[in-house]
Amino acid sequence: MSTDVRTGTVRTNVPGRLDRLPWSRWHWMIVIGLGTVWILDGLEVTIVGNLSGKLAEQGSGLSITQSQVTGLAAALYVAGACTGALFFGWLTDRFGRKKLFLLTLGLYLIATALTALSFDTWWFFLFRFLTGMGIGGEYAAINSAIDELIPARHRGRIDIIINGTFWLGAGLGALLTVPLLNGLPTNLGWRVAFGLGAVLGVVILLVRRHVPESPRWWFIHGRADEANRLVDSVEAEVKRETGKELTEADDYIEIKQRKSTNFLEIARALFARYPKRATLGFSLFIGQAFLYNAITFGFAQILQTFFKVPPGSSGYYFAVIALGNLLGPLLLGRLFDSVGRVPMIAGSYVGSGVLLLGTAWLFHAGVLNAVTMTACWCVVLFFASAGASAAYLTVSEIFPMETRAMAIAFFYAIGTAAGGITGPLLFAKLVGTGKVGDTVVAFVVGASVMIIGGLVELALGVRAEGRSLEDLATPLSAERPGTPAPRAGTPTPTTDPATTG
Repeated sequence: MSTDVRTGTVRTNVPGRLDRLPWSRWHWMIVIGLGTVWILDGLEVTIVGNLSGKLAEQGSGLSITQSQVTGLAAALYVAGACTGALFFGWLTDRFGRKKLFLLTLGLYLIATALTALSFDTWWFFLFRFLTGMGIGGEYAAINSAIDELIPARHRGRIDIIINGTFWLGAGLGALLTVPLLNGLPTNLGWRVAFGLGAVLGVVILLVRRHVPESPRWWFIHGRADEANRLVDSVEAEVKRETGKELTEADDYIEIKQRKSTNFLEIARALFARYPKRATLGFSLFIGQAFLYNAITFGFAQILQTFFKVPPGSSGYYFAVIALGNLLGPLLLGRLFDSVGRVPMIAGSYVGSGVLLLGTAWLFHAGVLNAVTMTACWCVVLFFASAGASAAYLTVSEIFPMETRAMAIAFFYAIGTAAGGITGPLLFAKLVGTGKVGDTVVAFVVGASVMIIGGLVELALGVRAEGRSLEDLATPLSAERPGTPAPRAGTPTPTTDPATTG
């Protein structure tokens, strides 16, 4: 495939052609190739949380405390994710979705494998940071590609379900740690756990090689012919599969192509052009980051500290919580396309926050045990996981195409830095005191920030269900959005000397 890039002005209906496609095997390939990465993130977070007790034991091979694992190491992982999101998000918008979702997965594989070989605490901390960088870069590259390849009428549920598969990985990771901790020597079980994550990543990498570049990215970056050829091949494949003719896509947009978008344009689009949407993005990400990162990193520590659950058994409890998290997006996801984004996001945020406050009250009253505490968390996170997944969907679809990956990265980094770095550090310290009242404070903080996020969605949310990405946020490169074009044939790009280069 040619790598020559010639920029000019092009009139295209590629977005309309992609949005009107019926669901097909090609779309399943996208979902499997890109969506399975969240399983890795779930594995990473859960493995560390559930292994924290064993890592802190004498003979593990590392001189580290449980609070360091759930606090400092967790914060470094999230800091790496924030850094990776910003750095790789910028590269994703500049060099394309496919190059970056292969590169970031490769970084994850190397870093998590080297984590398994840790011989000192500084090595463990370093490669937790680099593993986070790979995962953070994945969030920007993958969510951009998914939303640009999935038809508009399916975009909400598919994006939410894919992001929700984090909890499939979390459940697998929780169950995986049980035999590894109980059946292998102290200094070997945790290493095998990290090594298996790398093996799963290799399998995903092999599948992902077949996922194409986003045609939307291609036509903006001077490669309209490749975008049209790809969509032509997908349409032919869908016709063979369904045996039906496709309706003609009449929605055209005229684009002034470019090689890249500078940071000033990105900042102007996010904060000057869409200030209310920027506020919305911050609120949603900070809310979900506080509720999740401030609590789930230390869940095993709660079980062990307050309910005397042995370190090797905490995985069973976490698997139940992961099931609740997974069922939320699976069962509620379709409602984000039918009932609508605003009521569903606001409801899931406020509802989960209120339920968490109720859990905090019961915990403070001393009426919970390990099983009932887990049941309460399962209910809370059933709703929270659907809302948290929708946060990624929201910032991916409400900003212009040229800023999409960077917008995801930016809001993820800022929101997660606020809730995901300070959260684990604060939470580990509070839980580490062994006082019920201190842990209740952490619950109340997470719940309150989540509720605020839901209220902001209610006030500023965008009704994006069923609408094309270009309708929600006109590309910065658009000259005359919605310009009609002749029905016959594919429009031919016209060269604009002022933009050629």
